[in-house]
Amino acid sequence: MVGNDRATAPTDAEQLAQRYRSLVEYSPDGVVVHERGLIVYANPAMIRLLGGDCAEDIIGHPVADFVEPRDIPEMLDRIRRLSSAGTASEPATLTLLRRDGTAVDCETVSVLTTWHGQIAYQVVVHDLTEQRRAEAAQRRAEQFFTTVVTQLEEGVVVIDREGRIESANPAARRIFGYDADDLEGTKIDDLPLTLLDANAQPMPTSWYPVIRTLATGETVTRFVFGVDRPDGQRRWLSASSRLLNPEDPNSPAVSSFNDITEFRASRRQLEYQATHDPLTGLANRALVLSRLAGALGTTETLPVSTVLFIDLDGFKAINDTLGHAIGDTVLQIVAQRLQRGLRADDIVGRIGGDEFLVLLSGRTLGEDLEALVARLRQTMAEPIIARGHRIQVDASIGITPLHRGDGRSPEAVLHDADLAMYRAKPTGHQNGVLSRRSDSTHAS
Repeated sequence: MVGNDRATAPTDAEQLAQRYRSLVEYSPDGVVVHERGLIVYANPAMIRLLGGDCAEDIIGHPVADFVEPRDIPEMLDRIRRLSSAGTASEPATLTLLRRDGTAVDCETVSVLTTWHGQIAYQVVVHDLTEQRRAEAAQRRAEQFFTTVVTQLEEGVVVIDREGRIESANPAARRIFGYDADDLEGTKIDDLPLTLLDANAQPMPTSWYPVIRTLATGETVTRFVFGVDRPDGQRRWLSASSRLLNPEDPNSPAVSSFNDITEFRASRRQLEYQATHDPLTGLANRALVLSRLAGALGTTETLPVSTVLFIDLDGFKAINDTLGHAIGDTVLQIVAQRLQRGLRADDIVGRIGGDEFLVLLSGRTLGEDLEALVARLRQTMAEPIIARGHRIQVDASIGITPLHRGDGRSPEAVLHDADLAMYRAKPTGHQNGVLSRRSDSTHAS
């Protein structure tokens, strides 16, 4: 960039202030400043959260107009306890009221500050809607599958001292996939079944919970193992075993078990949903930051060498002119292209809206990285056909290298990559829907 030799370079304080303003303006969380009870500033996220179309819809209004009345006393009490500039309240939940009257549960932190020389309060507001929805969905799913499992008939078998099955109830026969005649009277280690440990490896007979009980007299509870049935199905069971008569050392043992196959599958699905973006199937923000934290915390060679922050230029215009359904299709196709353009050990995630984060392994600044970035941008710039529309999007890519022991947190790395991406933004204002030349650059 050609500079003006006579221009005065901004001071460190001015640069810091500009970075802070940029962070606030582009923050996904709402930020509002109120002075003497009136709102004097609201960032774009806060305006959207309160249902405003522009700043004038929010600024100048009493802050209490946007707070559920029952939460106002506690809110006032929190800010009254802020005694000196820069002190912050503990995170607290309250209900905000949007302009249309709908309620939004939020988490807030208030900071005592100044506004044009006057005492004011800056409030950072995090919308809990998606978190509450995800938590409720997970509770419903877990409750559903727990109810299903507990209502299943429990399988019960009685094993004598020789290890033979004396009896097996209908549920046990159904779970194992055998008729009564095939089970009763058969030694447990002669059954044509393959029992598996928790890692799906063949399990020695001595590990069977009922065999352990017969050998030691101990009670075994919640022992999880797998069974490969004669029909080819694999079922997972949670078993308990005990002596039928604990007072008699020669007593047979009884083993009871529940089929937890569906429950295990549901938990894995819930775990997947909690760590992946539902639209693109990519890792979500939480998973990407977790992987980044693991990389930064290692004492060995860093498994992640470089972070790419990718933002689609002009994506908002696609949603505004063609609709969110087409916008979602564009995001899905971009996600697929990113995955195809990266190696299997690279991690790519969608961290919100049209923003993607890539954790590269084994690649640092240099020609190889520059070639990769250029290839990714070229791939993403290829026309996308969605519902009869020919769409072309460009991407701005910020690059942040990682160094073992540099002391940054995952959030700090994300922040640096975000700033690098904004320095890479194109200078022109084109709508991003029409086919156009790729003219953005990357920054490091």
